[in-house]
Amino acid sequence: MLTVVHDAEDANDSDTPGRSLLDEIVRDGARQMLAAALQAEVAAYVAAFADQLDENGHRLVVRNGYHQPREVLTAAGAVQVKAPRVNDKRVDPDTGRPQRAGGDHRRLPGIDRVVG
Repeated sequence: MLTVVHDAEDANDSDTPGRSLLDEIVRDGARQMLAAALQAEVAAYVAAFADQLDENGHRLVVRNGYHQPREVLTAAGAVQVKAPRVNDKRVDPDTGRPQRAGGDHRRLPGIDRVVG
């Protein structure tokens, strides 16, 4: 039976003292799942507005690189994630203000089930 060891002397060899190899595998898996979920969400968001073009025929919602890496605390421990950046140039015709994702778009649906 495998157990997670928190004693540095009994931990498997790893680059970080006090963390076992199993801990590192779980942390890396959590990071990869978060990255895949973020990529999928951004791809769906950009695709939802792919038909909206400016007067020059350019898309109003496009990918724009990545934000700075951030540490996200998960049940597996802190993992570093680079979130994709979106350039949303849509404008509300009535107010002239930017139409950006509201509060419900700032959090992945079901992320608590994946991370928690």
